[in-house]
Amino acid sequence: MKIAIFADIHGKMLLPFRLVDLYQQQTNTKIDLILQCGDLGAFPDTNNMDKATLKYAQYDRDELGFSQNCVKINPKIEAFLEKLNLNMICVRGNHEDHDFLDNLEEKSPETEGFFAIDVYKRIFVCKTAFFQKINLENIQQTLNLVGIGRIGDRKNRTEKRFIQPNEKQNIKKLLKTKEIIDILITHDKNESSQRGFGMTEIDEVLENLVVLYHFHGHTGEPFSMKKMENGITTQIKIKELEFDNEGVLPEGCMIILEKKENQEFSCEIVPKKITNLLPKHFFNGE
Repeated sequence: MKIAIFADIHGKMLLPFRLVDLYQQQTNTKIDLILQCGDLGAFPDTNNMDKATLKYAQYDRDELGFSQNCVKINPKIEAFLEKLNLNMICVRGNHEDHDFLDNLEEKSPETEGFFAIDVYKRIFVCKTAFFQKINLENIQQTLNLVGIGRIGDRKNRTEKRFIQPNEKQNIKKLLKTKEIIDILITHDKNESSQRGFGMTEIDEVLENLVVLYHFHGHTGEPFSMKKMENGITTQIKIKELEFDNEGVLPEGCMIILEKKENQEFSCEIVPKKITNLLPKHFFNGE
């Protein structure tokens, strides 16, 4: 089982799918699933965008990608996604339309750990701290996955970009599990950084449960990969999926994690020699 992992796409909803398509062509290998660590930029109505997203959208129209590409069916996009035949499972970031996501989550079955948010039913958002076993068609393996969305807050603010009381309760329930978590995806990180990021509830999960891989975004810090002090968890900060001034993507913005038949994992940082084949002008169809 091979999984492509991204973070902070900020409206570029199709870019992870196009990068996976490119990777498959260049390496002649099959990707089975996409995971994404929040800040989707899931705003179906641009009138509901937060101030930061509106600011960036003035200079980068890709910030509007969800409203442009995921609300009404575009036959070309539909055909591309149908041919690729992959789903992307995400967590919420702090730059989303949380009222929109809350409405979809409330309508979803309680027994399901994620819910579709796009018209093509290819992009899904995890319910925070819902332990789920992912079973993929024609793959004789399962993936134990947990997602924790939004960001932490030390000031007890109630805005929806911050972790909510019901989600904190879900995390307390999760701490009782005896299962090994293959992958934990979060938007925020687990401990305070120099810029003041961090969610204490993520610390609780990492300290009390067996987590093999923890992926996160959000902080603006460089890509990094390290073994945590517990000697078990590999923690990976994924670089934001943002084009630089030259229109190319940074190293560390796309990770491939493989779960092998012997249940061991291997991790690949997709090199720029591959991602550079999809510059911004090409992604935008210029």
